[in-house]
Amino acid sequence: MAQGKHKKLLSKKLRKGDKGYPIATIAFYGADNKMASKAVCAIIAFDGAEAEPMKKWFSSSELRKSEHVFSEILTFIDENGVKSVSMIEGIFGCPHEEGIDYPDGNYCPECTYWQGRDRFSGDLVH
Repeated sequence: MAQGKHKKLLSKKLRKGDKGYPIATIAFYGADNKMASKAVCAIIAFDGAEAEPMKKWFSSSELRKSEHVFSEILTFIDENGVKSVSMIEGIFGCPHEEGIDYPDGNYCPECTYWQGRDRFSGDLVH
């Protein structure tokens, strides 16, 4: 992980734990478990609310090392009055969206690494 100024500021927010709503969730996605090519930050305003607003970043390089992306995430969090931040530092599955980039109920044809894998652990499930 990057350890620049913005990553450190975000880490500080993460260490504060649950301070109530609104909550920002941050997740990284990639074609495999090595490089994150997509980052998503979503705001949950209250218990049971939809994750909105949501902002996405895409890159052909590792986003978990991008100070620019961490800066934009911090700005997005601050603009939305976030009190708590949650982040999955590993890669949370394929960057393509089921039903948008490929048909519902199928695996992504571009990200074969994730076919038959649990998105939380990366372990094969079949």
